[in-house]
Amino acid sequence: MRKSLFTICLLVMGNLAFAQNVAPNPRPLTMDEYKKGKTFSITNLDEDTYVKFENTFVLDRYEGRKPYFITGSDGLKKRIDLYKFIAREGMQEIGLMVFYTSETGKRYQALVPDFTADAAVWEAYFDDIDNINKVEKNFILKLSYVLSKELSFQQYKVINGGKVSKDESAKYGTAICFPGDELVTMSNGLKKQLKDVKSGDKIITVDPVTHQSSTTVVKQLTEHEPENYAITQLVLVLANEHDAADGLNINLSAKVVKATPNHPMLTKNGNSKIGDIGLGEQVLCMNETTGKYETYTVLKKDEHADGVQKVYNIVAEKGSTLIMNGVMVLQK
Repeated sequence: MRKSLFTICLLVMGNLAFAQNVAPNPRPLTMDEYKKGKTFSITNLDEDTYVKFENTFVLDRYEGRKPYFITGSDGLKKRIDLYKFIAREGMQEIGLMVFYTSETGKRYQALVPDFTADAAVWEAYFDDIDNINKVEKNFILKLSYVLSKELSFQQYKVINGGKVSKDESAKYGTAICFPGDELVTMSNGLKKQLKDVKSGDKIITVDPVTHQSSTTVVKQLTEHEPENYAITQLVLVLANEHDAADGLNINLSAKVVKATPNHPMLTKNGNSKIGDIGLGEQVLCMNETTGKYETYTVLKKDEHADGVQKVYNIVAEKGSTLIMNGVMVLQK
């Protein structure tokens, strides 16, 4: 649920940027309009680009864009189409309609409110996309990717910088560690929660220069006493895009990693504290299927108080790295 919530925040900020950029005189999408809008459908997503409803509303294909075709790590191909939701009186854009088609042809839709909408409308939207996400795994992640790409990524970055964990009385200290529920890749390819790793366990370490992996033995699992530690969380994506005649095909993979802000990470530009890594920077990750190492991009960064808990770090016999949630991180 927590992962869904932080991704929802991305949707809110992405839509806020969209509304600020295109609506010179925005007005709120009302609850009645929200409920009515969800009943509107497009018969042919390939041909119907401008459709009127009840002579009151219009669905206008967003910027004339072709559809997105997104293939996740499960190999299933999804389609996303975006339409502006327009009130004909004044031709005001009061929302964004999203049509999401599964690999079986089943269609889902969500109406993203404009940023001036009442909190109750936003809450209804959150409930709707959460319900879709329960049926369509990673729906929110895929929608987040599309919205962040289309709806002003740079504006989102500015807005997201407004809240940090200091506002929540989180502890910033010298601990350079991870929460206990992060997953360590073991030498047999299985994963184990960090808090359950023991001395003598065999884990994977990777040479940062050659990217060759080898096995090392855990000497010690370091524990730090429970505190309300500040935790930095990165959402990392790898998107291979191919522009085809019928739309934009995307193979999308994602990883999430959390650590105390001062824990060192491996980026394309060298070692950096996770708290200093910015949106758009590139981080080295492991492809769980091929065992090869790929460069993922930071799509979202969040820093917050994560509640009172222990944090942990591994001391190994050799090597400087380990694989945490599929991401290369440094031992400390």
